[in-house]
Amino acid sequence: MDAIELLKQQHREVDELFEKFEKASEGKGEQVLMDLFARIADNLAAHAAIEEKIFYPSVYVGPTADKLQEAVEEHLAVKRVIADLLDMDPADAQFKAKMKVLQEMVEHHVEEEEKQLFKSVKKLMTKEELAVLGEQMEALFDELIQTEPRLQVPRETDEAAPLPQ
Repeated sequence: MDAIELLKQQHREVDELFEKFEKASEGKGEQVLMDLFARIADNLAAHAAIEEKIFYPSVYVGPTADKLQEAVEEHLAVKRVIADLLDMDPADAQFKAKMKVLQEMVEHHVEEEEKQLFKSVKKLMTKEELAVLGEQMEALFDELIQTEPRLQVPRETDEAAPLPQ
């Protein structure tokens, strides 16, 4: 699967998890909410990692540079909300409010990537290059998702991920 298709697939998966969280917050127990949050946070943390470590550095050239600077700042904001949520109880009313804010931040980020960044990247890279990149990203994601990557997020909230200069 090429890099862009992989990222789009992961965007859809997280969107589905947010929908499940919304439905579950209408009366399901705290453990269900915490489990869904953990899945969302793990997926977002692993997704951000493959973008920051593989995808963004590979596509950081003239037309994408500004978009990528903004993207890593959005990742930082998302990580800070996840870090807050890790310290909260799902029974707390603020937990659901922060989850809604997280969802809206992610939706904004996804929309910008899919409508702007990915179009630029398709002009810069061949299908073969995107396929190779996709394989690398998928392998790293599969490795990271096994390690509860959300637990690393609090260590990544001081500054945005560095991009090539």
